[in-house]
Amino acid sequence: MYVDMNSFFASCEQQLRPELRGKPVGVITHPSATACVIAPSKEAKDFGVKTGMRLNDCKLLCPQIIPVLARPPKYRQLHIRIVDILQHYCNDVMVKSIDEALLNLTNYRLVYKDMLALGRQIKADITRDEKMDYLKCSIGIAPNSFLAKLGTELQKRDGLVQITRENIDEQLAKLSLKDLPGIASRNERRLQMIGIKTPLQMRHASPALLRKAFGGVVGNYWHTRLNFGEVDLYSNNFRTMSATRTISRKQSESRQTLDSMLISLCTKLEQRLVKQCVFCNEASFFIRYHNYTSWDITIKFTQPVQDAMELRRYILQKVNQMEADRNIETIFTSQVAQMGVGIQKFSSDMCVQYSLFDNHIRQDVLRKAVYNIKDTYGKNIIRKASELFEPKVMRDAIGFGSVKDMYANNFNQYAIEDDEDDE
Repeated sequence: MYVDMNSFFASCEQQLRPELRGKPVGVITHPSATACVIAPSKEAKDFGVKTGMRLNDCKLLCPQIIPVLARPPKYRQLHIRIVDILQHYCNDVMVKSIDEALLNLTNYRLVYKDMLALGRQIKADITRDEKMDYLKCSIGIAPNSFLAKLGTELQKRDGLVQITRENIDEQLAKLSLKDLPGIASRNERRLQMIGIKTPLQMRHASPALLRKAFGGVVGNYWHTRLNFGEVDLYSNNFRTMSATRTISRKQSESRQTLDSMLISLCTKLEQRLVKQCVFCNEASFFIRYHNYTSWDITIKFTQPVQDAMELRRYILQKVNQMEADRNIETIFTSQVAQMGVGIQKFSSDMCVQYSLFDNHIRQDVLRKAVYNIKDTYGKNIIRKASELFEPKVMRDAIGFGSVKDMYANNFNQYAIEDDEDDE
């Protein structure tokens, strides 16, 4: 069973602020006429507003749209309440994103005889909670996770669809290839080139023909998905972590602000590394400019890194080297539009080895102690001096892709703390 919350961020705002209910709302990341709308409400979608559009473009379609600044901790708090409800019915709940979760009910077939009735009960439980009575979800039920997710797409806004062996052809006949999760323009062209024009034709195609379309074993996966086999029910460890922020025009005018932003990005990643008891062995850094040019680097460390300021130091060393080689005064110009740091190739903190002359064990112990204090008294009860130049420079942000770091190892309490409540 796949549960997909409808227009989640916008619905959360309408839940928390009743005066917004029934009105077109666009959740934005920062106060700007060109800010990206990361979540339009149902009412805004009815005017053609889509996720990812700029606010000024949205106003052309829907002049009465109400921009609302995102409050990620609030959305995470509601997310946790929803997951608690799901775990009441199943102890195998796989959180796929902030607004999606999968219940593996394979071992509950004798417990729940009527899956549609269970879906209706979960919907009722969510709206029965007085703090979530305005939230709606679409639920898909199917023999595998892919088709269950597809079911949530078939009936948006409070939908409930069960895909079975008896009705799957009827359901697929309503769709185009790009309606299938994971099929974009490129794969659509590949399928059409071998004569597969619809999802129904794709389901009845042979594995060999699908291997030809997808160039290998991926074709077998698609044949399995569309014929009730399971290939997607897994939960993998982190392969990468990243922190990215859009920079406003005002922020980009100050070199100190840009540097504080870099410190904040590195500190956000340090927090995640410490909570998951790992170090990273490789990092990447990018800057995007308003003229659509960009600059990217990848850094491989000689020793694993967990500390934010050490990560920043490696990045700035690479930046300074590039500026000198190309005779550039600085890459941190007033044209900076976006900045991001990524880390990968993780090692357990139990396996980190230092050289004889470069031992950071004391710093590592201190760092853990600092985060233990934060866990007990709040994330901002203690800070590094480097964070105090412009402590509010980086607003919290949230992506649709993953909330795994809220659950892996130790629960990440910082994810649900409100920045606006901090002194």
